[in-house]
Amino acid sequence: MSAQAQMRAMLDQLMGTSRDGDTTRQRIKFSDDRVCKSHLLNCCPHDVLSGTRMDLGECLKVHDLALRADYEIASKEQDFFFELDAMDHLQSFIADCDRRTEVSKKRLAETQEEISAEVAAKAERVHELNEEIGKLLAKVEQLGAEGNVEESQKVMDEVEKARAKKREAEEVYRNSMPASSFQQQKLRVCEVCSAYLGLHDNDRRLADHFGGKLHLGFIEIREKLEELKRVVAEKQEKRNQERLKRREEREREEREKLRRSRSHSKNPKRSRSREHRRHRSRSMSRERKRRTRSKSREKRHRHRSRSSSRSRSRSHQRSRHSSRDRSRERSKRRSSKERFRDQDLASRDRDRSSRDRSPRDRDRKDKKRSYESTNGRSEDRRSSEEREAGEI
Repeated sequence: MSAQAQMRAMLDQLMGTSRDGDTTRQRIKFSDDRVCKSHLLNCCPHDVLSGTRMDLGECLKVHDLALRADYEIASKEQDFFFELDAMDHLQSFIADCDRRTEVSKKRLAETQEEISAEVAAKAERVHELNEEIGKLLAKVEQLGAEGNVEESQKVMDEVEKARAKKREAEEVYRNSMPASSFQQQKLRVCEVCSAYLGLHDNDRRLADHFGGKLHLGFIEIREKLEELKRVVAEKQEKRNQERLKRREEREREEREKLRRSRSHSKNPKRSRSREHRRHRSRSMSRERKRRTRSKSREKRHRHRSRSSSRSRSRSHQRSRHSSRDRSRERSKRRSSKERFRDQDLASRDRDRSSRDRSPRDRDRKDKKRSYESTNGRSEDRRSSEEREAGEI
């Protein structure tokens, strides 16, 4: 990995996906199912065992240091309970490793010569001392790299003591077996990483194994699994306690309601008096509503009667005015017709007088008679119309 890529990864791990306004990487969130929850908790076996003899390759789920930084920031305010997913993942991985260890043990038992239980116990003691020496040597190297010289010297003293015990155990084991069988290499399967260990391995080989990345990676995974089990158990216990508290609160509220109902039932007088008060209040409210309704009805009736009387008087007045107007119009029309007739007759008489004076006198007499008759009829009609208007 180049220096630029390393710097980019460090910035992602520190600042998350929102650094430099990079919106393309925000399309997937750390809570997505496609994201590896073990990677968010820094315990994915694909990361821990990368570059070892048991390298698992690339994980099927998304690994991103920026998403881990986002999760670490968000987990301070909210508990996402991703420990359960990571615990299930590590449990399945460790169970698979333990199955491989058992298969390797069976294979060794089939290929190696059978020995008695006493000799096997002595060989197991030599293996245990080899493991102890290897762990101590790995610790010495780590302390020396850190610059802690005094602690590394103390651990080297413990290594010398373990080596002396190993020599004694090997002498006991050699005396319990024939020389031909003792020269054969006795193998043993490591309980941590399933690797093969020899009974006659030197200190350098033991230190390389117990201080190697494979063995230490399996130790880290197993320790992380135990830690996750403890954290999950604590959180589940906390959740169970909260559920119990909520249940107790509900039961307490229900008991309180039941007690109140029982107290009401034990005091029937109070309940009766309350019922009586309620009934009285209801009856009073009903009576008030009835009174208000009756008053409103009376007001409406009065208003309607007044409006009807007003409308009647107005209609009567309108009918009177209309009859008078009609009679006036009729009289005007008749007077105008009579005027036109008189004018017409006068013009005709003039014409006749100009033509013939003798018949003109006769015509005048006839016109006078006709005029008097028409005037009498019009006066009779006017008198009858005035009588009808007065009656109306």
